[in-house]
Amino acid sequence: MTPVNPIAQDFDVLIVGSGLAGLSAALHLAPTHRVAVLTKRAMSDGSSGWAQGGIAAVMGEGDTFDSHVDDTLVAGAGLSDPQATRFVVEHAPESIEWLRQLGVPFSQEDGHLHLTREGGHSARRIVHVTDATGAAVQRTMIEQVRKTPNITILEHHTLVDLITGKKFGSRSASGGLPVDRCLGLYALDERTDEVVTFTAPHTILATGGAGKVYLYTTNPDTATGDGIAAAWRAGCRVTNMEFIQFHPTCLYHPHVKSFLITEAVRGEGGQLKLPDGTRFMPAHDARAELAPRDIVARAIDFEMKKHGLDCVYLDISHQPAAFILEHFPNVHARCLELGIDITKEPIPVVPAAHYTCGGIHTDLLGRTDLTGLHAIGETAYTGLHGANRLASNSLVECMVFARSAAHDILDTPLPPPPLVPAWDESRVTDADESVVISHNWDELRRFMWDYVGIVRTNKRLERAQHRIRLLQEEIQEFYGAFHVTRDLLELRNLVTVAELIVKSAQARHESRGLHFSRDYPAAAPDPQPTVLTPPGLGD
Repeated sequence: MTPVNPIAQDFDVLIVGSGLAGLSAALHLAPTHRVAVLTKRAMSDGSSGWAQGGIAAVMGEGDTFDSHVDDTLVAGAGLSDPQATRFVVEHAPESIEWLRQLGVPFSQEDGHLHLTREGGHSARRIVHVTDATGAAVQRTMIEQVRKTPNITILEHHTLVDLITGKKFGSRSASGGLPVDRCLGLYALDERTDEVVTFTAPHTILATGGAGKVYLYTTNPDTATGDGIAAAWRAGCRVTNMEFIQFHPTCLYHPHVKSFLITEAVRGEGGQLKLPDGTRFMPAHDARAELAPRDIVARAIDFEMKKHGLDCVYLDISHQPAAFILEHFPNVHARCLELGIDITKEPIPVVPAAHYTCGGIHTDLLGRTDLTGLHAIGETAYTGLHGANRLASNSLVECMVFARSAAHDILDTPLPPPPLVPAWDESRVTDADESVVISHNWDELRRFMWDYVGIVRTNKRLERAQHRIRLLQEEIQEFYGAFHVTRDLLELRNLVTVAELIVKSAQARHESRGLHFSRDYPAAAPDPQPTVLTPPGLGD
């Protein structure tokens, strides 16, 4: 065994990720616990700040919890967990009030919160900050975290792996299944190029989703599935990884990275059209542009392939210019920079990978299969989203489960700090070339887009699986021989996530929600979540 590390950094709680979920948990825990927030880039570089639409909560007159629950269950296509759904919906309003107390400047109208409506919702219940809700919430949260005692911020720290009790042979029985314990983690400090050991009785994964496994995505570069992959390697189950949400309306432009055009544009009357101006959504669904995202994304994909198009168009120019500038100032400004005036002309759009509906299997307290390890936010599977996420249910899920996980930790006595092995680099060298990483990264994202995208077949999934196996062999050989880098760690995680997505897709012999298979176009009568169990769990 590698010698025990005498200089491991010890905390009460380690939180990996600096989005809304991670920072919310940190603020709930900080009054009584020593918290470290690790993030692999800057604090503001996660997905939360990119969320434009808003936060769903029952706040308006005439709206009800039952209505929000029903809308979520309908969007989830029979796979949303009713208990988890009601848990989130009923705790959503208090989360909004908490954010208001922190100082988030939500949009107002006549002295009240302005509520907008998005696809799949039967009422106006989207609380927002114009069209940049995520950025405003994230900015407020970061300000609060930076001035809160007991929170240590560690930027440019990339998760390498979780440290588990299994390394020492420590196992206990719970519910008839062997349960391991998480004792901390290893993280690459990019400032020193060293792998640092962190210990804590509680670790929270809030690392976001895995959109970067696809060629086209609305996600930032940080969305590489780090938490999902690390938890899987450590022995945690993952669930429903086949359900990758493709946002229907991502700006199509050759000179910029994918820029999301908020759902609220359609909620406020935006129409999807072909290049000749023909509106096509009414032919695909009675709800037209307000249908759930999976239906809209497949309709766009169908029309693009049918007509040989590079994109379709989202048109809100029939609304008054003042209305557009008031409701969508950021979308208007960004498009105008690219020569598109949305008050006068339509926006070219394409679908793009947007949200990971599955993830690390958790309960209502955010607990995973590993004692001492919680997962919250997009990296977790809570049962809320089912086969498709209802618009604006993600940010509220972050807050509700951050609070419940924090309360679970606060109710658990703190054991003494563990002794863990130091990171061993004695048998590795510096890589002589990095082209292997960049080439494999590009190959992975392209075949995932081609074979495991909006529409799937058995043959496409088999082709993807074959290529994943080849990449895994190359990457593992590289990982074992050379010093780790952030690019290598992210590629290793993305290949693991790709494998989980393909395995989950192959296990679902039906079409449901975000998973559409040409080989199994009908829905099964009794749908069940797809639960994958790591090798060795339960042995």
